[in-house]
Amino acid sequence: MTISFANKVAIITGAGGGLGRAHALEFARRGAKVIVNDLGGALDGTGGNSAAAEAVVAEIKAAGGEAIANGASVSDDAGVAHLVKQTMDAYGRIDILIANAGILRDKSFGKMELKDFEAVMNVHLMGTVKPAKAVWDIMKAQSYGRIVVTTSSTGLYGNFGQTNYGAAKLSLVGFMNSLKLEGAKDNIKVNAVCPVAATRMTEKLMPPNILEMLKPEYVSPAVAYLASEDAPTGVILTAAAGVFAAAQMVETDGVNLGHGATADDVAAHFTQIADWNSAKHYSQGGEQSAKFFARIQDKPLIG
Repeated sequence: MTISFANKVAIITGAGGGLGRAHALEFARRGAKVIVNDLGGALDGTGGNSAAAEAVVAEIKAAGGEAIANGASVSDDAGVAHLVKQTMDAYGRIDILIANAGILRDKSFGKMELKDFEAVMNVHLMGTVKPAKAVWDIMKAQSYGRIVVTTSSTGLYGNFGQTNYGAAKLSLVGFMNSLKLEGAKDNIKVNAVCPVAATRMTEKLMPPNILEMLKPEYVSPAVAYLASEDAPTGVILTAAAGVFAAAQMVETDGVNLGHGATADDVAAHFTQIADWNSAKHYSQGGEQSAKFFARIQDKPLIG
């Protein structure tokens, strides 16, 4: 099977460099008309110009593809509205949104200023929510849409000095988990990519020989698959250096301690409570509730 994006229109945010650029080139190579969005700012989100986006557009056109540049900030309402209007004026439809834009403002939590927490949340979370909201009704009217959000191992598992980034990145998994349910009836699939790649965000964290193994283009196949016609929905696909894996949140079966259970009882039975051999993944919150009702039928271990 060859994945094709012929006659599809894809908006890719943060596509002036790094992962976004690699995604834009891959989608264009597979036939998509690509809107290369990039504010062109510094790593911390300050400043900006359209040169980075225009350079990627030039690369795509030189290879025979079709693309236009957009320099809007994904956290700015007017900018996002212009991004969508520019796309619709040019192509009349929007099939794919790859929400890739991001910034870093790393610092240990005790030393971090709240403005730096809020800035990272605004770009990563609201900078995904706002474009998704702006294209949602278009995708519904088409009965077709593919949205890929970008999470991180920091969101899934944590990393020192990145409480703001971790909170933002895991929030996108929660966003995906509900949005996939709302989009299902209209053939809108929503997934998350969890990349490790050599970009501006990671170049100071790893030695050169490791960075060489982690080229951004090694992640783009995962994104292309998640945005394809036959994509799954509600999946977290991790990718680095040509290695791909899937991640998910799981929960144990738990035990019924009875209505009279105390904190001491929880402590005494914690090994059983946290028995990961019974762990399951739930596709929506109601399945967890069903588990609790099933456990209520069990004879309580105490009382």
